[in-house]
Amino acid sequence: MKPSFKTACLCWLFVATFSHAGVFEDDEARRAILDLRQRLENLRQAQLNNEAVIQRSLDSITKSQQVVRDTVASEVQQESSRLQQALLQLQSQIDGLKQSLAETRGERDQLQREISLLKRGQNDNTSGLEERLLKMEQRIAKLEPVIFQLDGLEFQADPAEKKDFELALASFRKGDFTASIATFSAFLRKYPDTGFKQSTLFWLASAKYVKREYADTVNQLRAFTGMSDSHTKFPEALLTLANAQLELKLPQEAKKTFDELISKHPNSEAAIAAKERMTKLK
Repeated sequence: MKPSFKTACLCWLFVATFSHAGVFEDDEARRAILDLRQRLENLRQAQLNNEAVIQRSLDSITKSQQVVRDTVASEVQQESSRLQQALLQLQSQIDGLKQSLAETRGERDQLQREISLLKRGQNDNTSGLEERLLKMEQRIAKLEPVIFQLDGLEFQADPAEKKDFELALASFRKGDFTASIATFSAFLRKYPDTGFKQSTLFWLASAKYVKREYADTVNQLRAFTGMSDSHTKFPEALLTLANAQLELKLPQEAKKTFDELISKHPNSEAAIAAKERMTKLK
């Protein structure tokens, strides 16, 4: 049976449609391939460009490194040269100092030899001169008065006077009143105008009071009270004077002395003792 016209038409339409579809699919594939090729070309070109940039950067870094190396090498060379010059100058200075030191040592040794010679030649003269100077100073010290402060008084005296006074006072403090009277009496004869006179009168009178030489005690203490009342032993001197007067059976004179003591030195220990003694007398 022969196919019908309608069937033939349908077959032809089907073939034509299939053929057109195949042509369409080939064009799309070609365009996709071309597009991929273009993208690959673009990537390759971009990679080449990046490689070129990187290479230029590497070349620039290499040049910079070389410049830095050259600069550092130059500076190191210059610094090394400066250090070498400084070391040479320092060494030169050291050599100069060594030379100066050697010369100085030589001069010092020479001076020491000369000084030794001078010392050996002048030892006798120097020792004699020193001895003469010492004796002269001792004589001057004996002649020059010195300011002393004793028992509230200030005065000038020779050192020899002080020494003799202290020897007499030492006898009193040892309890050797006989020797003390002798040395104090000799002291007053030797130095009649001494600044130690008032203190000497006090200790001399005290020694005589102990020895019961009351008349001499009264005489010495009257001489004492006729001098400065700033003497720190003044209250004690009045008390001893009054006691000596009582021993000599002179109660009225003793009362006057007690009254003077209490009136002039009311806060002293001697005034307290005087008050007690007067109470007993009454």
